[in-house]
Formats: sequence, structure tokens, C-alpha cells
Amino acid sequence: MPKSEVSSPSKRDEILDAAERMIRMGGYNGFSTRDIAAAVGIKAASVHYHFPTKAGIGAAVIERYTQRFLEELGDPTNFKGAKKAIAHYVGAFRRALARDGKVCLCGVLGAEIGGLPADVGAGTQIFFEKNLEWLKNALAASGGLSEAKALSRATLMLAALEGALILSKSLGNDVVFERISEGPLKMVLD
Repeated sequence: MPKSEVSSPSKRDEILDAAERMIRMGGYNGFSTRDIAAAVGIKAASVHYHFPTKAGIGAAVIERYTQRFLEELGDPTNFKGAKKAIAHYVGAFRRALARDGKVCLCGVLGAEIGGLPADVGAGTQIFFEKNLEWLKNALAASGGLSEAKALSRATLMLAALEGALILSKSLGNDVVFERISEGPLKMVLD
């Protein structure tokens, strides 16, 4: 594609990218609008032009993160069986770990939920609710599970994968993610 046709990210997107990196590395309190301004190469007032508050930045980061993650997952009923859908779901976590080298944005924020602004906390909750719904639908699509049992297994899977990311990063060893994700995957699909 010719250079003139390649669009550069907007300042708003650059702000969100910087905020996401900072949150995933240091939590919600690990960044300020000044930090973001410095990372993007603009004045703090320019950050506030796009996002009047830090909470507004956090809420926008979560909304975009959730949307992108769910788009990557696709429709849980489009897979031929629950095993393929769940393997795809585990793969999305694996790719994020390998590609980004960081834990899940909402995993970080979930640990801080009691100290987050309302909009940021609500966005974090929505991320987890939508992931549980995706997993429940994937498991229920196999036909053999009640909704209650599918939700129970979905909750176990999500908790195991979030924990696997945290332990992998804490121990500095991505193989830990593989070890942890194998066991619950088998247990969830039995």
C-alpha cells in the first residue's frame, strides 16, 4: 500500500495504547495523564482534550480492549464442538501472552477493583461477564451441559487462565501458562 494510503494512528488511539501498556504493567494507579502525554509526545492538556479525566481514559481502554478481545474470539457457536472453541479461547490468552508479554488488562484491574473509579470498575466487570458468557455458550453448544453446569465450567476456565497469566509473568516463565492451561482444559471438557 502506498505510504499516502497508510493511516497513522490518531492521537486518541496513541493515548489509549500508552494507557493500556501502562495499566498492564503497573495497574490503574501506575500512570498519570502526564505520563501518557510524555509517552505520546504531547502536552497533558492535549490528553485532557481527548479524555477530560483519568477515569475516562481507563474506561475507554477497557471498552476497546474488551471489544478487540471478543472480536478475536468470534462467535462461540461457529466452532465444531466445545473442544475447538475452548482451544481457540485458550489460544487467545496464549497469543496475548506471547505477543504482548503482559497479563490481561482486566486481570490487573480486577485485582484492584475495590479502588477503581466506578466506570473503570464497571468496564472490568463487563469484560469478565462477556467472557463468561462466551465460554458458557461455547460449552453449551456441545449439547451435553446444562446452562448452570456450563457457567460453572466457564468460570473455572476463566479463573484458571487469568491465574496462569499472572503466575507465568510472576515466575518469568511462559511454560507455566502451558502447564496450567492443560489441566483445566481437560477438566472443563470432561
